[in-house]
Amino acid sequence: MSMQGGEEMEFGKQIKKLRQEAQLSQEELAERIYVSRQTISNWENDKSYPDVNSLVLLSETFQISLDKLIKGDIEVMKDVIQKEEIEKMNRYGGIYTMMLIASAVSAVPLFMLLGVWALIPWGIIWGIAMYFAFMLEKIKKDNDVQTYKEIVAFSEGQLLDDIQKQREIGKRQFRLMNVLKDTAYPVDQTG
Repeated sequence: MSMQGGEEMEFGKQIKKLRQEAQLSQEELAERIYVSRQTISNWENDKSYPDVNSLVLLSETFQISLDKLIKGDIEVMKDVIQKEEIEKMNRYGGIYTMMLIASAVSAVPLFMLLGVWALIPWGIIWGIAMYFAFMLEKIKKDNDVQTYKEIVAFSEGQLLDDIQKQREIGKRQFRLMNVLKDTAYPVDQTG
């Protein structure tokens, strides 16, 4: 995976070399670590990076330490986590939050002033909020931010359980946002 600043990830080359030395096909390796053959191909071609659980299974399969398996990639991952995309994520996150709050706060006053026409300005505000939410998720996905954070945390001694707890905290925040959205704009289900 080519990173900003010209740094290259080594994992794809490493996994392919280890697989070939073990005389395993992509299909056979995929079966051993419970992923698809396409996933193995994506890893070998640096199109994606495995999660922590898959890294542990790969480490066990090839009987190699996790450090050796991902040698050199940790520093690149740390750089990726901390660079421009994070600044952009923070900016988009701030805009998303402001627009979401604006849509929640403006709904009632707009409807009182404009009646049904309030849907137009409110829809624009809500649409902008959703655009930035989408852009935020796209940046995270494009840069494997969640996966990299988990791998760096694991390499620094955090247990998989701790990493899983952090995932749950993130899910709770997302669920809370949905609850807040639903209470701000309850859907009339009486028909």
